[in-house]
Amino acid sequence: MKRAFLGLATALLSLSMGISAQAADTIKIGVAGAHSGDLASYGVPSLNAAEIVAEKVNKAGGINGKMIELVKGDDQCKPELATNVATKLLSDHAVAVMGHICSGATKASLALYNEAHIISISPSATTPGLTANGSNPMFLRTIAKDDSQAMVTSNFMLKELKVKKVAYLHDNGDYGKGFADMNRANLEKAGVETVLFEAITPDAVDFSSIVKKLRHAKADILVFGGYQPTASKLLQQMRRAKVMTPVMGPDGLKDDAFIKMTGKDAEGVYCSYPKDTSSLPLYKEARQAHLDKYKTEPGSFYYFAYSAMLCLVNAIKESGSTDTDKMLEVLHTKHVETPIGSLVFNKSGDAAGLGMSIYQIKDGKFVETPYSITID
Repeated sequence: MKRAFLGLATALLSLSMGISAQAADTIKIGVAGAHSGDLASYGVPSLNAAEIVAEKVNKAGGINGKMIELVKGDDQCKPELATNVATKLLSDHAVAVMGHICSGATKASLALYNEAHIISISPSATTPGLTANGSNPMFLRTIAKDDSQAMVTSNFMLKELKVKKVAYLHDNGDYGKGFADMNRANLEKAGVETVLFEAITPDAVDFSSIVKKLRHAKADILVFGGYQPTASKLLQQMRRAKVMTPVMGPDGLKDDAFIKMTGKDAEGVYCSYPKDTSSLPLYKEARQAHLDKYKTEPGSFYYFAYSAMLCLVNAIKESGSTDTDKMLEVLHTKHVETPIGSLVFNKSGDAAGLGMSIYQIKDGKFVETPYSITID
């Protein structure tokens, strides 16, 4: 019996060594996000970016001679699925994760990455608390957080639109409510009156009751906190009811799907979004790569995901390792040229030097206004 046990142990050890050797042949990077479902217009462009960067790196010989292998996980931007995805990526031996996409799903996954000591870098999760007080040391992001967005939107409404009365509607999520709360705080501090502040149900079909409240509120502008599918439904019902209140939203509204769903109703809508960097050579290269591979223009957060992947690739290359601590040292100290500018991450995990602008929909397109700020 003892001899049989030793034989089994030896076999298991050999199998384990074989798996480890096989795993060492590639560098596995997880890609987590909404690859299907209502919010796939955010997650699929990020997945496309990961595939394009991985193919480019592998074609050039890999990282220090090893090929990138993507391990994909579809969380549909749902927190309850995000934990399952994170568990899968960790069990598949991902050395780092690009994602998650939505703030709620990101928040749900971070405890797992922190415990496993694995980096996750999001192109689009903007809730400030994700990087507050060093609570998630494994988390970084290539996008400005919501308080920075609220700074540019509230200042624009004060200085350019001269608003006096503001209504707020949000989806009660980390991302949507956070954006509404921070704008409200900034504007009320400046003496602006809040005439309506309510949560709405994202999956609702009929928003007629809230549209009536909005009509009676007689606000100078509506600040909407949430994602574009909900904003699309709400805006269409507002305009059908002849409620013509202007709308200001977060970066989740800057999605071509929003214009496609709302058509002419989208005209005039404002939103915050990072400053246009389309003149940069790497931006042009990334755009062309997407056109060549997918025959379409890139969607929302594509360039931020592309940049996140470049940062991870550089961290592994410069450190000569997939050791998390060595990768973090590179990410926090060495700038990387990306489609959205030269990036380095501060101690909290936020990218420094990003510019934020206000965009407005004109003639069916997002047009950058002259109003912008730079994030420290």
